[in-house]
Amino acid sequence: MHEFVANKKLLVIGYVWPEPKSSAAGSRMLQLIDVFLSENYDVTFASPCAKTDNAFHLNAIGVSQQTIALNNSSFDAFIKTLNPSAVLFDRFMMEEQFGWRVAEQCPKAVRILDTEDLHFLRKGRQQAFKVGKSFNKTHLFSDIAKREIASIYRCDLSLIISKAEMEILANTFKVDKSLLLYLPFMIDDILEIDFAKFPKFEERNHFVTIGNFLHEPNYNAVLYLKETIWPLIRKQLPKAELHVYGAYVSEKVNQLHNVKQGFLIKGFADDVNEVMQNAKVCLAPIRFGAGLKGKLVDAMQNGTPVVTTSIGAEGMEELINTCGCIADTPEDFTEKTVNIYKNKLLWDEKSAGTNPVLNQFFNKNKYRKVLVEAIQNTLNHLNEKRQNNFVGQMLMHHSLQSTKYLSKWIEEKNS
Repeated sequence: MHEFVANKKLLVIGYVWPEPKSSAAGSRMLQLIDVFLSENYDVTFASPCAKTDNAFHLNAIGVSQQTIALNNSSFDAFIKTLNPSAVLFDRFMMEEQFGWRVAEQCPKAVRILDTEDLHFLRKGRQQAFKVGKSFNKTHLFSDIAKREIASIYRCDLSLIISKAEMEILANTFKVDKSLLLYLPFMIDDILEIDFAKFPKFEERNHFVTIGNFLHEPNYNAVLYLKETIWPLIRKQLPKAELHVYGAYVSEKVNQLHNVKQGFLIKGFADDVNEVMQNAKVCLAPIRFGAGLKGKLVDAMQNGTPVVTTSIGAEGMEELINTCGCIADTPEDFTEKTVNIYKNKLLWDEKSAGTNPVLNQFFNKNKYRKVLVEAIQNTLNHLNEKRQNNFVGQMLMHHSLQSTKYLSKWIEEKNS
């Protein structure tokens, strides 16, 4: 254990309350909290968002919970009393809202940003897709990019989940690498003995896809399956079914359900491992997005081969090629899907290849150590790090002044 600070208090400012059964973002947040708890931190999770029934019971793992208000000085009194040594912002929007208040009330607290994925990258790709154009730099240099990168500069450390996103920030936007930390998912090793117990080729049936439907790339992928890819697969596999799982199923998603076509909307999956182990292949034809895809990691953790696109595989291409296939046209996607589904030798090879590669890629112990050491280093050299980050100082001074006075104006107006 690293005893690296006397006042071991972490405040997490959440965009939403973590829902690990609904989204990869929820799982990611609990992985981060777990690292701090293992380092004997007192952890408080605060959010201005309303809780849903799917929210994880944080008090069960010893995390305090606090509801906070936007544009309200009650937060100032709360954080001053708490006096955390570190503050973790869940996505840049929370840093925009609360970062200046943290800096004013607790200037010595390390400010950490968990980007989840780069929002400007996902939105840029979505915009390009919408207008039917190839994604390029013009879609990257957006107002959201200005906001998100400004937030990265104002923080002492930003956690980046994908190597591809590290490269975009360092090479395209010239963000100083000392502000960034590559931190993928951190998952427990799956022992060979446990992996061997998973259902075999002959014991599995049908296809699965899964994803939170509040997330636009997931709905779009299901629509793409329904309208374009699934009819091609069904032509070759007339008895196969596609089981579509995900939280927050809307009426427009339910309307895609069609028993005759074998396209079955199943809704919320209470146990993702069971769902994945029953399926023969996991499909994820994602056409825009960013970050790492939790659904693919879920599949691979259960020995289920995956077929996805270049966007879906981004940041873990080597892993996907070992454990499945990458295809970007409907025809290629269909061919590779049917081939894995029918070919026992290929399926066995893809399924068996998962375990060692997965354990290496998302090694929990390795990346926990990386995070702990990065935070310790930041704490030890905080003044020096901030002095070297003049862009961050400048942005904190200017843009946060405007956010601050707008927020104060809204608070006055609401009073």
